[in-house]
Amino acid sequence: MVEIRVPTLGESVTEATIGRWLKKEGDQVAADEPVVELETDKVSVEVPAPAAGVLSKIAAKEGDTVELGALLGEIGESSGAAVNGNAAGDEGGGVQPTDEQLTTAAASPGEGTIKESATAEGEEVEILAPSSGESVTEADVGEWLVKVGDYVKIDEPVVTLETDKAAVDVPAPVSGVLKEIVAKEGETVSVGAVLGIITSGEAAAGSTAKETKPQAAASQVQQTNTELSPAPRRIVEQNRLDPSNIEGTGRGGRITKGDALKALEKAGAASSEPAKAKAPVAPRELGEREERVKMSRLRQTIARRLKESQETAAQLTTFNDVDMTAVMQARSKYKDLFEKKHGVKLGFMSFFVKAAIQALKEVPEVNAEIDGTDIIYKNHYDIGIAVGTDKGLVVPVVRDADEKNLAQIEKEIGDFGRRARDGQLKLEEMQGGTFTITNGGVYGSLMSTPILNMPQSGILGMHRIEKRPVVINDEIKIRPMMYLALTYDHRIVDGKGAVTFLVRIKENLEDPQRLLLDL
Repeated sequence: MVEIRVPTLGESVTEATIGRWLKKEGDQVAADEPVVELETDKVSVEVPAPAAGVLSKIAAKEGDTVELGALLGEIGESSGAAVNGNAAGDEGGGVQPTDEQLTTAAASPGEGTIKESATAEGEEVEILAPSSGESVTEADVGEWLVKVGDYVKIDEPVVTLETDKAAVDVPAPVSGVLKEIVAKEGETVSVGAVLGIITSGEAAAGSTAKETKPQAAASQVQQTNTELSPAPRRIVEQNRLDPSNIEGTGRGGRITKGDALKALEKAGAASSEPAKAKAPVAPRELGEREERVKMSRLRQTIARRLKESQETAAQLTTFNDVDMTAVMQARSKYKDLFEKKHGVKLGFMSFFVKAAIQALKEVPEVNAEIDGTDIIYKNHYDIGIAVGTDKGLVVPVVRDADEKNLAQIEKEIGDFGRRARDGQLKLEEMQGGTFTITNGGVYGSLMSTPILNMPQSGILGMHRIEKRPVVINDEIKIRPMMYLALTYDHRIVDGKGAVTFLVRIKENLEDPQRLLLDL
Protein backbone atom coordinates (compact mmCIF):
# COMPACT_ATOMS: atom_id res chain seq x y z
CA MET A 1 0.00 0.00 0.00
CA VAL A 2 1.44 3.35 -1.07
CA GLU A 3 0.25 6.62 0.44
CA ILE A 4 -0.48 9.83 -1.48
CA ARG A 5 0.40 12.80 0.70
CA VAL A 6 0.32 16.61 0.37
CA PRO A 7 3.69 17.80 -1.02
CA THR A 8 5.60 20.92 0.01
CA LEU A 9 3.63 23.89 -1.31
CA GLY A 10 6.01 26.84 -0.96
CA GLU A 11 7.86 28.70 1.75
CA SER A 12 4.82 30.48 3.19
CA VAL A 13 2.17 27.91 2.29
CA THR A 14 1.04 25.55 5.07
CA GLU A 15 -2.25 24.25 3.73
CA ALA A 16 -4.24 23.66 0.57
CA THR A 17 -7.77 22.87 -0.54
CA ILE A 18 -8.72 19.72 -2.42
CA GLY A 19 -9.85 21.09 -5.77
CA ARG A 20 -10.93 17.90 -7.52
CA TRP A 21 -9.99 14.27 -7.76
CA LEU A 22 -8.93 13.29 -11.27
CA LYS A 23 -9.42 9.61 -10.45
CA LYS A 24 -12.02 7.74 -8.43
CA GLU A 25 -11.65 4.80 -6.08
CA GLY A 26 -10.99 1.61 -8.00
CA ASP A 27 -9.37 3.36 -10.98
CA GLN A 28 -6.06 2.09 -12.33
CA VAL A 29 -3.29 4.73 -12.17
CA ALA A 30 0.21 4.86 -13.60
CA ALA A 31 3.26 6.13 -11.73
CA ASP A 32 3.54 9.95 -11.94
CA GLU A 33 0.03 10.24 -13.38
CA PRO A 34 -1.88 13.21 -11.86
CA VAL A 35 -4.56 11.93 -9.48
CA VAL A 36 -5.72 14.96 -7.48
CA GLU A 37 -5.62 18.74 -7.84
CA LEU A 38 -4.74 20.97 -4.88
CA GLU A 39 -5.43 24.70 -4.71
CA THR A 40 -3.47 27.25 -2.66
CA ASP A 41 -3.61 31.03 -2.65
CA LYS A 42 -0.81 31.01 -5.22
CA VAL A 43 -1.38 28.19 -7.66
CA SER A 44 -3.27 25.02 -8.55
CA VAL A 45 -1.11 21.91 -8.24
CA GLU A 46 -1.62 18.43 -9.61
CA VAL A 47 -0.32 15.71 -7.27
CA PRO A 48 1.05 12.69 -9.18
CA ALA A 49 0.67 9.06 -8.20
CA PRO A 50 3.82 7.94 -6.32
CA ALA A 51 3.47 4.45 -7.79
CA ALA A 52 1.42 2.44 -10.27
CA GLY A 53 -1.59 0.51 -9.02
CA VAL A 54 -5.24 0.97 -8.09
CA LEU A 55 -6.57 4.00 -6.21
CA SER A 56 -7.92 2.02 -3.28
CA LYS A 57 -8.89 4.86 -0.98
CA ILE A 58 -9.64 8.60 -1.08
CA ALA A 59 -8.96 9.96 2.41
CA ALA A 60 -9.51 13.70 1.74
CA LYS A 61 -12.65 14.73 -0.09
CA GLU A 62 -13.06 17.58 -2.57
CA GLY A 63 -13.36 20.89 -0.72
CA ASP A 64 -11.41 19.67 2.34
CA THR A 65 -8.56 21.82 3.64
CA VAL A 66 -5.40 19.77 4.26
CA GLU A 67 -1.99 20.56 5.73
CA LEU A 68 1.48 19.68 4.46
CA GLY A 69 2.13 15.95 4.69
CA ALA A 70 -1.54 15.10 5.15
CA LEU A 71 -2.82 11.80 3.76
CA LEU A 72 -4.80 12.28 0.55
CA GLY A 73 -5.34 8.71 -0.54
CA GLU A 74 -3.83 5.26 -0.95
CA ILE A 75 -2.75 3.19 -3.92
CA GLY A 76 -2.92 -0.58 -3.75
CA GLU A 77 -1.54 -3.26 -5.97
CA SER A 78 -3.30 -4.01 -9.24
CA SER A 79 -3.70 -7.64 -8.23
CA GLY A 80 -6.55 -6.73 -5.91
CA ALA A 81 -4.81 -6.05 -2.60
CA ALA A 82 -7.26 -5.21 0.17
CA VAL A 83 -8.20 -1.56 0.36
CA ASN A 84 -7.53 -1.22 4.06
CA GLY A 85 -4.30 -3.16 4.06
CA ASN A 86 -5.97 -5.89 6.12
CA ALA A 87 -6.45 -8.67 3.56
CA ALA A 88 -7.31 -12.11 4.77
CA GLY A 89 -4.19 -13.85 5.97
CA ASP A 90 -2.30 -10.61 6.70
CA GLU A 91 -0.63 -11.19 10.04
CA GLY A 92 1.05 -7.95 10.91
CA GLY A 93 0.46 -5.29 8.27
CA GLY A 94 0.17 -1.77 9.68
CA VAL A 95 -3.40 -0.56 10.20
CA GLN A 96 -4.31 2.14 7.71
CA PRO A 97 -6.29 5.25 8.71
CA THR A 98 -10.06 5.14 8.49
CA ASP A 99 -12.14 7.76 6.66
CA GLU A 100 -12.99 9.32 10.02
CA GLN A 101 -9.34 10.07 10.80
CA LEU A 102 -7.99 13.46 9.85
CA THR A 103 -5.56 13.57 6.98
CA THR A 104 -2.85 15.15 9.11
CA ALA A 105 -2.54 12.05 11.27
CA ALA A 106 -2.21 8.48 10.09
CA ALA A 107 -0.40 5.37 11.14
CA SER A 108 1.43 4.42 7.98
CA PRO A 109 2.59 0.92 7.05
CA GLY A 110 5.63 -0.03 9.10
CA GLU A 111 4.75 2.32 11.95
CA GLY A 112 1.28 1.07 12.83
CA THR A 113 -0.42 0.99 16.17
CA ILE A 114 0.45 -2.65 16.80
CA LYS A 115 3.71 -3.01 18.63
CA GLU A 116 3.78 -6.81 18.21
CA SER A 117 2.36 -8.26 15.05
CA ALA A 118 1.03 -11.48 16.55
CA THR A 119 -2.74 -11.40 16.95
CA ALA A 120 -3.47 -14.89 18.23
CA GLU A 121 -6.42 -15.51 20.56
CA GLY A 122 -5.72 -13.82 23.92
CA GLU A 123 -2.62 -11.94 22.76
CA GLU A 124 -2.12 -8.52 24.41
CA VAL A 125 -1.72 -5.81 21.79
CA GLU A 126 -0.70 -2.24 22.59
CA ILE A 127 -2.49 0.82 21.18
CA LEU A 128 0.23 3.31 20.26
CA ALA A 129 0.00 7.06 19.62
CA PRO A 130 0.40 7.51 15.82
CA SER A 131 2.42 10.18 14.08
CA SER A 132 0.26 13.31 13.74
CA GLY A 133 2.21 15.25 11.14
CA GLU A 134 5.76 16.29 10.37
CA SER A 135 5.96 19.07 12.98
CA VAL A 136 3.82 17.40 15.68
CA THR A 137 5.71 15.39 18.32
CA GLU A 138 3.09 15.14 21.07
CA ALA A 139 -0.65 15.25 21.64
CA ASP A 140 -3.20 15.38 24.46
CA VAL A 141 -5.50 12.47 25.16
CA GLY A 142 -8.89 13.98 24.51
CA GLU A 143 -11.54 11.32 25.15
CA TRP A 144 -11.72 7.57 25.42
CA LEU A 145 -14.65 6.40 23.28
CA VAL A 146 -14.77 3.00 25.00
CA LYS A 147 -14.12 1.83 28.57
CA VAL A 148 -12.14 -1.02 30.09
CA GLY A 149 -13.94 -4.29 29.46
CA ASP A 150 -15.64 -3.16 26.26
CA TYR A 151 -15.33 -5.28 23.16
CA VAL A 152 -13.95 -3.42 20.10
CA LYS A 153 -13.56 -4.41 16.48
CA ILE A 154 -10.46 -3.80 14.39
CA ASP A 155 -10.30 -0.25 13.00
CA GLU A 156 -13.00 0.95 15.40
CA PRO A 157 -12.06 4.36 16.94
CA VAL A 158 -11.22 3.88 20.63
CA VAL A 159 -9.57 7.14 21.72
CA THR A 160 -9.24 10.70 20.47
CA LEU A 161 -5.93 12.57 20.47
CA GLU A 162 -5.83 16.34 20.20
CA THR A 163 -3.05 18.57 18.89
CA ASP A 164 -3.08 22.30 18.23
CA LYS A 165 -3.89 21.45 14.60
CA ALA A 166 -6.42 18.65 14.61
CA ALA A 167 -8.33 15.98 16.51
CA VAL A 168 -7.37 12.40 15.61
CA ASP A 169 -9.33 9.20 16.23
CA VAL A 170 -7.00 6.29 16.97
CA PRO A 171 -8.45 2.96 15.75
CA ALA A 172 -8.19 -0.41 17.46
CA PRO A 173 -5.28 -2.35 15.92
CA VAL A 174 -7.10 -5.69 16.46
CA SER A 175 -10.48 -7.00 17.54
CA GLY A 176 -10.73 -7.83 21.22
CA VAL A 177 -11.45 -6.49 24.70
CA LEU A 178 -9.95 -3.26 26.04
CA LYS A 179 -7.96 -4.58 29.00
CA GLU A 180 -6.28 -1.42 30.24
CA ILE A 181 -6.26 2.35 29.65
CA VAL A 182 -2.65 3.47 30.11
CA ALA A 183 -2.92 7.15 29.11
CA LYS A 184 -5.74 8.95 30.90
CA GLU A 185 -7.82 11.80 29.46
CA GLY A 186 -5.92 15.09 29.62
CA GLU A 187 -2.46 13.50 29.64
CA THR A 188 0.14 14.62 27.10
CA VAL A 189 1.72 11.76 25.17
CA SER A 190 4.53 11.52 22.63
CA VAL A 191 4.44 9.79 19.26
CA GLY A 192 4.70 6.03 19.84
CA ALA A 193 3.53 6.17 23.46
CA VAL A 194 1.32 3.35 24.75
CA LEU A 195 -2.29 4.52 25.08
CA GLY A 196 -3.95 1.26 26.09
CA ILE A 197 -3.88 -2.51 25.80
CA ILE A 198 -6.32 -4.81 23.98
CA THR A 199 -6.64 -8.52 24.60
CA SER A 200 -7.23 -9.89 21.10
CA GLY A 201 -9.76 -12.54 20.14
CA GLU A 202 -13.49 -13.23 20.32
CA ALA A 203 -13.54 -14.38 23.93
CA ALA A 204 -15.75 -11.53 25.11
CA ALA A 205 -19.50 -11.95 25.25
CA GLY A 206 -21.30 -11.12 22.01
CA SER A 207 -23.63 -8.74 23.83
CA THR A 208 -20.65 -6.62 24.85
CA ALA A 209 -19.62 -6.21 21.25
CA LYS A 210 -23.07 -5.05 20.32
CA GLU A 211 -23.17 -2.47 23.10
CA THR A 212 -19.81 -0.88 22.46
CA LYS A 213 -20.52 1.18 19.38
CA PRO A 214 -23.93 2.45 20.48
CA GLN A 215 -22.38 3.58 23.77
CA ALA A 216 -19.62 5.44 21.96
CA ALA A 217 -22.12 6.93 19.55
CA ALA A 218 -24.34 8.02 22.42
CA SER A 219 -21.46 9.77 24.11
CA GLN A 220 -20.73 11.59 20.87
CA VAL A 221 -24.35 12.66 20.45
CA GLN A 222 -24.53 13.88 24.04
CA GLN A 223 -21.24 15.76 23.72
CA THR A 224 -21.85 19.49 23.35
CA ASN A 225 -19.64 22.52 23.03
CA THR A 226 -19.85 23.09 26.76
CA GLU A 227 -18.72 19.55 27.70
CA LEU A 228 -15.01 19.84 27.14
CA SER A 229 -12.28 17.25 27.17
CA PRO A 230 -9.29 18.06 29.43
CA ALA A 231 -7.00 19.70 26.84
CA PRO A 232 -9.38 22.43 25.63
CA ARG A 233 -10.88 22.74 29.13
CA ARG A 234 -7.55 23.95 30.51
CA ILE A 235 -7.27 26.62 27.82
CA VAL A 236 -10.88 27.74 28.30
CA GLU A 237 -10.62 27.93 32.09
CA GLN A 238 -7.20 29.57 32.22
CA ASN A 239 -8.21 32.28 29.75
CA ARG A 240 -11.85 32.61 30.84
CA LEU A 241 -13.25 31.87 27.41
CA ASP A 242 -16.92 31.22 26.78
CA PRO A 243 -17.16 27.70 25.30
CA SER A 244 -20.59 28.46 23.86
CA ASN A 245 -18.89 30.92 21.49
CA ILE A 246 -16.32 28.39 20.27
CA GLU A 247 -17.10 26.42 17.13
CA GLY A 248 -16.21 22.77 17.59
CA THR A 249 -14.61 20.96 14.65
CA GLY A 250 -13.98 17.65 16.42
CA ARG A 251 -15.96 14.44 16.28
CA GLY A 252 -19.66 15.09 16.93
CA GLY A 253 -19.03 18.84 17.14
CA ARG A 254 -16.65 18.59 20.07
CA ILE A 255 -14.34 21.49 20.86
CA THR A 256 -10.74 20.46 20.25
CA LYS A 257 -7.54 21.95 21.60
CA GLY A 258 -7.01 23.65 18.23
CA ASP A 259 -10.49 25.19 18.39
CA ALA A 260 -9.77 26.59 21.85
CA LEU A 261 -6.40 28.01 20.75
CA LYS A 262 -8.02 29.61 17.70
CA ALA A 263 -10.69 31.19 19.91
CA LEU A 264 -7.99 32.46 22.27
CA GLU A 265 -6.15 34.02 19.33
CA LYS A 266 -9.32 35.73 18.13
CA ALA A 267 -10.06 36.99 21.63
CA GLY A 268 -6.55 38.46 21.88
CA ALA A 269 -6.92 40.21 18.54
CA ALA A 270 -10.33 41.57 19.52
CA SER A 271 -9.05 42.92 22.84
CA SER A 272 -6.32 44.89 21.06
CA GLU A 273 -8.84 46.68 18.84
CA PRO A 274 -11.20 49.51 19.79
CA ALA A 275 -14.58 48.33 21.00
CA LYS A 276 -16.92 47.79 18.08
CA ALA A 277 -20.56 46.86 17.78
CA LYS A 278 -20.96 43.20 16.94
CA ALA A 279 -21.74 42.54 13.31
CA PRO A 280 -25.13 40.94 12.75
CA VAL A 281 -24.98 37.16 12.55
CA ALA A 282 -27.56 36.86 9.81
CA PRO A 283 -26.51 38.05 6.33
CA ARG A 284 -28.23 41.17 5.13
CA GLU A 285 -31.07 40.98 2.69
CA LEU A 286 -30.22 41.57 -0.96
CA GLY A 287 -31.70 44.23 -3.15
CA GLU A 288 -33.44 43.55 -6.44
CA ARG A 289 -30.27 44.14 -8.47
CA GLU A 290 -27.83 42.38 -6.14
CA GLU A 291 -26.54 38.84 -6.00
CA ARG A 292 -24.58 36.92 -3.40
CA VAL A 293 -21.65 34.73 -4.48
CA LYS A 294 -19.69 32.69 -1.97
CA MET A 295 -15.97 33.49 -1.91
CA SER A 296 -13.84 30.67 -3.30
CA ARG A 297 -11.53 28.97 -0.83
CA LEU A 298 -8.65 30.36 -2.85
CA ARG A 299 -9.88 33.94 -2.42
CA GLN A 300 -10.56 33.35 1.28
CA THR A 301 -6.99 32.18 1.72
CA ILE A 302 -5.60 35.19 -0.13
CA ALA A 303 -7.66 37.50 2.08
CA ARG A 304 -6.47 35.77 5.23
CA ARG A 305 -2.80 35.81 4.21
CA LEU A 306 -2.89 39.50 3.31
CA LYS A 307 -4.50 40.31 6.64
CA GLU A 308 -1.93 38.22 8.47
CA SER A 309 0.81 40.15 6.69
CA GLN A 310 -0.65 43.45 7.88
CA GLU A 311 -1.05 42.21 11.43
CA THR A 312 2.45 40.69 11.66
CA ALA A 313 4.72 43.37 10.19
CA ALA A 314 4.93 47.07 11.04
CA GLN A 315 4.27 48.08 7.44
CA LEU A 316 5.04 51.55 6.21
CA THR A 317 5.18 52.91 2.65
CA THR A 318 7.45 55.65 1.34
CA PHE A 319 7.26 57.21 -2.14
CA ASN A 320 9.48 58.80 -4.74
CA ASP A 321 9.20 59.51 -8.44
CA VAL A 322 11.57 58.73 -11.26
CA ASP A 323 12.15 60.36 -14.62
CA MET A 324 11.95 57.51 -17.13
CA THR A 325 13.44 59.52 -20.04
CA ALA A 326 16.84 57.77 -20.07
CA VAL A 327 15.39 54.25 -19.84
CA MET A 328 12.81 54.96 -22.53
CA GLN A 329 15.45 56.42 -24.85
CA ALA A 330 17.73 53.39 -24.36
CA ARG A 331 14.83 51.05 -24.94
CA SER A 332 13.72 52.90 -28.08
CA LYS A 333 17.25 53.02 -29.47
CA TYR A 334 18.20 49.38 -28.92
CA LYS A 335 14.91 47.44 -28.80
CA ASP A 336 15.11 46.14 -32.39
CA LEU A 337 18.76 45.12 -32.10
CA PHE A 338 18.08 43.63 -28.66
CA GLU A 339 15.19 41.51 -29.91
CA LYS A 340 17.10 40.40 -33.00
CA LYS A 341 20.04 39.20 -30.93
CA HIS A 342 18.28 37.75 -27.89
CA GLY A 343 14.88 36.79 -29.28
CA VAL A 344 12.98 38.70 -26.60
CA LYS A 345 11.65 42.25 -26.33
CA LEU A 346 13.42 44.74 -24.10
CA GLY A 347 11.00 45.83 -21.39
CA PHE A 348 11.16 48.04 -18.33
CA MET A 349 11.07 45.27 -15.72
CA SER A 350 14.64 44.11 -16.27
CA PHE A 351 15.90 47.66 -15.64
CA PHE A 352 13.95 47.77 -12.38
CA VAL A 353 15.27 44.37 -11.30
CA LYS A 354 18.86 45.49 -11.87
CA ALA A 355 18.28 48.85 -10.19
CA ALA A 356 16.65 47.16 -7.19
CA ILE A 357 19.58 44.74 -6.78
CA GLN A 358 22.05 47.62 -6.67
CA ALA A 359 19.91 49.31 -4.01
CA LEU A 360 19.57 46.07 -2.03
CA LYS A 361 23.35 45.72 -1.89
CA GLU A 362 23.60 49.18 -0.33
CA VAL A 363 20.65 48.70 2.04
CA PRO A 364 20.89 44.97 2.95
CA GLU A 365 18.14 45.09 5.59
CA VAL A 366 15.56 45.42 2.80
CA ASN A 367 16.82 42.03 1.54
CA ALA A 368 16.54 40.42 4.99
CA GLU A 369 13.86 38.89 7.17
CA ILE A 370 13.01 38.60 10.86
CA ASP A 371 13.18 35.15 12.43
CA GLY A 372 12.05 35.35 16.05
CA THR A 373 14.51 37.69 17.72
CA ASP A 374 17.10 37.31 14.94
CA ILE A 375 17.60 39.00 11.59
CA ILE A 376 18.57 36.83 8.62
CA TYR A 377 20.58 38.78 6.04
CA LYS A 378 20.49 37.17 2.61
CA ASN A 379 23.58 37.42 0.46
CA HIS A 380 21.71 36.33 -2.66
CA TYR A 381 19.19 38.19 -4.76
CA ASP A 382 16.14 36.15 -5.74
CA ILE A 383 13.61 38.68 -6.98
CA GLY A 384 9.92 37.83 -6.96
CA ILE A 385 7.89 39.29 -9.84
CA ALA A 386 4.16 39.60 -9.11
CA VAL A 387 2.02 38.28 -11.98
CA GLY A 388 -1.74 38.70 -12.16
CA THR A 389 -3.85 35.73 -13.29
CA ASP A 390 -7.56 34.91 -13.42
CA LYS A 391 -7.22 32.90 -10.21
CA GLY A 392 -5.23 35.52 -8.31
CA LEU A 393 -1.78 36.96 -7.86
CA VAL A 394 1.25 34.67 -8.09
CA VAL A 395 4.87 35.60 -7.44
CA PRO A 396 7.43 33.52 -9.38
CA VAL A 397 11.07 34.15 -8.47
CA VAL A 398 14.00 35.08 -10.70
CA ARG A 399 16.88 33.20 -9.02
CA ASP A 400 20.29 34.82 -8.66
CA ALA A 401 19.08 37.81 -10.64
CA ASP A 402 22.33 39.66 -9.87
CA GLU A 403 24.21 37.13 -12.02
CA LYS A 404 21.88 37.49 -15.04
CA ASN A 405 21.88 40.09 -17.81
CA LEU A 406 18.88 42.05 -19.04
CA ALA A 407 18.06 39.51 -21.75
CA GLN A 408 18.08 36.56 -19.37
CA ILE A 409 15.83 38.41 -16.93
CA GLU A 410 13.39 39.45 -19.67
CA LYS A 411 13.18 35.88 -21.00
CA GLU A 412 12.54 34.46 -17.54
CA ILE A 413 9.87 37.03 -16.68
CA GLY A 414 8.15 36.51 -20.04
CA ASP A 415 8.14 32.75 -19.52
CA PHE A 416 6.75 33.14 -15.99
CA GLY A 417 3.95 35.35 -17.27
CA ARG A 418 2.85 32.90 -19.95
CA ARG A 419 2.94 29.86 -17.69
CA ALA A 420 1.25 31.69 -14.81
CA ARG A 421 -1.73 32.51 -16.99
CA ASP A 422 -1.88 28.86 -18.11
CA GLY A 423 -1.58 27.59 -14.53
CA GLN A 424 1.67 25.76 -15.31
CA LEU A 425 4.02 27.33 -12.78
CA LYS A 426 5.84 24.88 -10.51
CA LEU A 427 5.75 25.28 -6.74
CA GLU A 428 9.50 25.54 -6.41
CA GLU A 429 9.45 28.50 -8.80
CA MET A 430 7.50 30.52 -6.23
CA GLN A 431 9.59 29.75 -3.17
CA GLY A 432 12.46 31.55 -1.51
CA GLY A 433 12.19 35.07 -2.90
CA THR A 434 14.15 37.73 -1.01
CA PHE A 435 12.44 40.83 -2.44
CA THR A 436 9.35 41.44 -4.59
CA ILE A 437 8.49 43.85 -7.40
CA THR A 438 4.87 44.43 -8.42
CA ASN A 439 3.76 46.52 -11.39
CA GLY A 440 0.34 48.04 -10.97
CA GLY A 441 1.11 50.37 -13.84
CA VAL A 442 0.09 47.74 -16.37
CA TYR A 443 -3.46 48.18 -15.08
CA GLY A 444 -3.24 51.99 -15.07
CA SER A 445 -2.44 52.54 -11.39
CA LEU A 446 -0.97 55.97 -10.60
CA MET A 447 -0.05 55.24 -6.98
CA SER A 448 -0.55 52.44 -4.45
CA THR A 449 0.73 50.98 -1.19
CA PRO A 450 1.61 47.30 -1.84
CA ILE A 451 1.39 44.74 0.99
CA LEU A 452 4.49 42.79 2.01
CA ASN A 453 4.96 39.23 0.80
CA MET A 454 5.93 37.74 4.17
CA PRO A 455 8.51 36.99 5.45
CA GLN A 456 10.22 39.50 3.14
CA SER A 457 10.86 42.96 4.52
CA GLY A 458 10.34 44.98 1.34
CA ILE A 459 8.22 45.19 -1.81
CA LEU A 460 8.61 47.73 -4.63
CA GLY A 461 5.52 49.03 -6.38
CA MET A 462 5.79 50.34 -9.96
CA HIS A 463 3.05 52.49 -11.50
CA ARG A 464 2.00 53.95 -14.82
CA ILE A 465 4.27 56.34 -16.69
CA GLU A 466 2.64 59.73 -17.06
CA LYS A 467 3.96 62.92 -18.66
CA ARG A 468 4.15 65.67 -16.08
CA PRO A 469 5.82 69.10 -15.83
CA VAL A 470 9.00 69.03 -13.76
CA VAL A 471 11.64 71.64 -13.03
CA ILE A 472 15.07 70.80 -14.49
CA ASN A 473 17.89 73.37 -14.23
CA ASP A 474 15.34 76.05 -13.36
CA GLU A 475 13.31 75.25 -16.46
CA ILE A 476 9.93 73.57 -16.70
CA LYS A 477 10.13 70.42 -18.79
CA ILE A 478 7.57 67.77 -19.73
CA ARG A 479 8.97 64.39 -18.73
CA PRO A 480 7.64 60.81 -18.51
CA MET A 481 7.41 60.30 -14.75
CA MET A 482 6.59 57.25 -12.63
CA TYR A 483 5.74 57.09 -8.95
CA LEU A 484 7.60 54.42 -7.00
CA ALA A 485 6.34 52.98 -3.69
CA LEU A 486 8.38 50.96 -1.23
CA THR A 487 6.44 49.16 1.48
CA TYR A 488 8.81 47.93 4.17
CA ASP A 489 8.78 46.29 7.58
CA HIS A 490 9.61 49.10 9.99
CA ARG A 491 10.70 46.53 12.59
CA ILE A 492 13.86 45.92 10.60
CA VAL A 493 14.11 48.78 8.08
CA ASP A 494 14.43 52.36 9.33
CA GLY A 495 13.08 55.37 7.46
CA LYS A 496 16.59 56.40 6.42
CA GLY A 497 17.24 53.01 4.82
CA ALA A 498 13.90 53.03 3.01
CA VAL A 499 14.41 56.51 1.58
CA THR A 500 18.01 55.68 0.60
CA PHE A 501 16.78 52.54 -1.17
CA LEU A 502 14.29 54.46 -3.32
CA VAL A 503 16.78 57.24 -4.07
CA ARG A 504 19.31 54.69 -5.36
CA ILE A 505 16.68 53.13 -7.64
CA LYS A 506 15.78 56.59 -8.92
CA GLU A 507 19.44 57.42 -9.61
CA ASN A 508 20.08 54.11 -11.40
CA LEU A 509 17.04 54.49 -13.65
CA GLU A 510 17.62 58.14 -14.47
CA ASP A 511 21.24 57.34 -15.34
CA PRO A 512 21.39 53.66 -16.45
CA GLN A 513 25.15 53.87 -17.00
CA ARG A 514 25.50 53.66 -13.21
CA LEU A 515 24.30 50.06 -13.50
CA LEU A 516 27.08 49.23 -15.96
CA LEU A 517 29.68 50.86 -13.74
CA ASP A 518 28.29 49.25 -10.55
CA LEU A 519 27.87 52.64 -8.88
